[in-house]
Amino acid sequence: MEPLELPECPVCLQTYGGESTTPRVIACGHSVCEACLTQLPKPFPFTIRCPECNQLVKYPHPQGPSALPKNIDLLRLSSLLQNPNLGDSQKPRKPNKQSSPKNEHQFIPNLWPREFYSNWKDWVVPNDAVLVEPSVDDGLCAVLLGRIVNSSDPLGSPILCLLKENQMVSLVRVGCSSHESDSKFKYSYIAKILQALYGMKEAERAELGLILRASCSSPCRICKVYGFWYNSDNRCVYMVCERYKGALGEKLGDLANGVVGGDENNGLLDTSNFAMIGMEICESVSGLNSKGLVTGCLALSCFNFDDVGHVYVDFNEVLAMGRRVRRIIAEAVSGKQKIDEKAVEVCLLNFVLKTHVFVSPELFLELLQKEGIDLGSGSSRYAAGHGSDVWSLACVLLWLLIGKPFTEEMCNYLHCLILSVSDDKGFDFMGIYTGWMEKVSTLLETKLGSEFVSLQEILGKCLNFDPISRPVVTDLWKYIRMLILKPNFDILVSSEQMVIQENTGHCLVLGEVCQLSKETNKGADRQIIHGLPGGEENSGADVIQVGEVRVDNLVEGLSGGHVKCIDLKGHLACITGLAVGGGFLFSSSFDKTVHVWSLQDFTHVHSFRGHENKVMAVAFVNEEPPLCISGDSGGGIFIWGISIPFGQEPIKKWCEQNDWRYTGIHALATSGNQYLYTGSGDKSIKAWSLKDYTLSSTMNGHKSVVSTLAVCDGVLYSGSWDGTIRLWSLNDHSPLTLLGDDAPGNVISVLSIAVDRQMLVVAHENGSIKIWKNDVLMKSIEGHKGAIFSVGMEGKWLFSGGWDKTLNVQELSGDDFGIDAIPIGSIACDAVITALLYWQGKLLVGHADRLIKVYCCGS
Repeated sequence: MEPLELPECPVCLQTYGGESTTPRVIACGHSVCEACLTQLPKPFPFTIRCPECNQLVKYPHPQGPSALPKNIDLLRLSSLLQNPNLGDSQKPRKPNKQSSPKNEHQFIPNLWPREFYSNWKDWVVPNDAVLVEPSVDDGLCAVLLGRIVNSSDPLGSPILCLLKENQMVSLVRVGCSSHESDSKFKYSYIAKILQALYGMKEAERAELGLILRASCSSPCRICKVYGFWYNSDNRCVYMVCERYKGALGEKLGDLANGVVGGDENNGLLDTSNFAMIGMEICESVSGLNSKGLVTGCLALSCFNFDDVGHVYVDFNEVLAMGRRVRRIIAEAVSGKQKIDEKAVEVCLLNFVLKTHVFVSPELFLELLQKEGIDLGSGSSRYAAGHGSDVWSLACVLLWLLIGKPFTEEMCNYLHCLILSVSDDKGFDFMGIYTGWMEKVSTLLETKLGSEFVSLQEILGKCLNFDPISRPVVTDLWKYIRMLILKPNFDILVSSEQMVIQENTGHCLVLGEVCQLSKETNKGADRQIIHGLPGGEENSGADVIQVGEVRVDNLVEGLSGGHVKCIDLKGHLACITGLAVGGGFLFSSSFDKTVHVWSLQDFTHVHSFRGHENKVMAVAFVNEEPPLCISGDSGGGIFIWGISIPFGQEPIKKWCEQNDWRYTGIHALATSGNQYLYTGSGDKSIKAWSLKDYTLSSTMNGHKSVVSTLAVCDGVLYSGSWDGTIRLWSLNDHSPLTLLGDDAPGNVISVLSIAVDRQMLVVAHENGSIKIWKNDVLMKSIEGHKGAIFSVGMEGKWLFSGGWDKTLNVQELSGDDFGIDAIPIGSIACDAVITALLYWQGKLLVGHADRLIKVYCCGS
């Protein structure tokens, strides 16, 4: 037999028996040591919350804990257990602690872990922050409206991003919704984005995290990523990235002889201007590499000029370019072991010449291998890394210097390389590559002459076939700088570029984001986009560039099933209240009746009749005997017995005193089998004894109709049309505190409240919902367009409905320092929602059109 544990204080865990650890019994029946009682917080005057049951109880003042009785039994038990001479047979047995059964019923399954939500929630770009519209060239544009988004790095510190008004952005698809459509439940905008992100592979999310961190870090030669935006037209999630007006390729055009002019040929730029552009291109690529990212190939479209002429690298263009490279190679291979020569010609003419994409040799060969082309054992010796970006970067600079002749030589080289790959007799990598290098060197020497020998040499080293032997980006930057600054002045210039010696890094073109699944592509193919770089009508809908069309939410089903609905018909007027107990659902209505429904099959069982006025509220007492209580607009209170067969007459009925100016009872609540509380039109709350049905006390304080009541943890909560919530002690019905603003001119009527331990949710007439925790206002949200007549709360789920005929579902999360109300989805209803109640995975909703609907999630 295991030894018994000594009784201890539930707060400090010290054993009872010492002078300062004497157990004192508080009003709820639990015991706490004297020392801890003095330290417990007092939310209201002369009250404390029991650390065992969380009930609010009175605290003696000014005597303190010494005025409370000692728990003699605990002291005696502690003394017996501490006596070693006491036999086992005399020791009391340790009681078995049984945990309360968990509620296994859920209306909505858990969509994602809380940690996932906290990491990604701040990267959601608001739905109305991005406007998309057809442009003049039949393309699409995206424009950001003025917004401030608190963007939190999934693995870093929060960063504040300001989205400028009418700022152009680019959109690249990163995921799609895979859920089937449902006829009732409609996921919210934020839920659709988080669902798409949570449904990704871990490697894909990790890659997005790298991109987000890089965009928010220094050096800042990288276009900022604002987050993710959902397009309901094709059910796809896009990454939103700032986009400047001037792309490098668009500004310079298809040059015949490069941008640098000389005595014999006039170029667009002189040597100094070329050096400034080249240095900033190097800085942007170096910044990308310093964050652990590698592109493997670069294109002119990857670089943009900002408003003052500085060069930035665009993440979305890098991803879109990588997808086009992979798609073209895949189409050229077409699932075969040989290259399709005709597809190669299309690839070279429409891709390289028009988009100026420069793919490093090692990345090109690796992509061919991924498509099933056997290149032999020697072809996979080199892997894509930082050296790959050096090669592609050198090609961009060579194009700036030489122009169209360089891209023609690049096409000739790739043409020979691919045709050699398709030849069964084998091929010579180095032979083809060496011949191409010689031609490029000749073109470069002709262009620059003997004046810039050092620049020619460094560019030649950057094109080395072996990535390890290529110089780092910062070395290339230094040689370009020599065009405008002599070496002996280097000490005056501070370079903050990070030197990366190892050929490592995450290659974006080979990553998960550039390899979207076929299901994702199908979802995006519904939207055809014209005018994309490369001359293709639909590049997989990878990039959207400029716009103005608002989008609607897409109706989707719940994870694991669809929402089913059952209609309960029987009432003849608006539903006013719902209550559950004893295996039955009770509903009150303006038709002066209370209907009883079976919770097993939701069939109509009985109708309580007798009210002469509209029945405004209904409540259930789950005690012996069980009771149903209803109150009407004339002040009538009816007590109905719950026993089969149901009786036609109430057990007891009476009418509270009021006059013609007031409108009777508006709300009901019960405290076990002790008291019935009524909220009345005369601004008061009355406590009626359920033992003899007499009036025990009247609580005054509200300045208008008491519209809603709730009981939780020893506290009665009352909401009123005066815009306030008052808290009352259940022990002596004394006032505890006042929540809300009762100043003149700021009255927003309270129509419904829901309470769960320390959490209080208040619904207002103007459509706002306020969330209080430990009697402190934590959150205020615009929940509906119009009055909210009913709210319900079950664990972390918040349900609300009202005038706008929409049933909203939100998830509450947070701690003592902050509360988040995550909009999960909604159900569009045919009539105003007047009452709702959650019960064992089902949502019971009463409407103004006489119907009661039962919603549940079924497979």
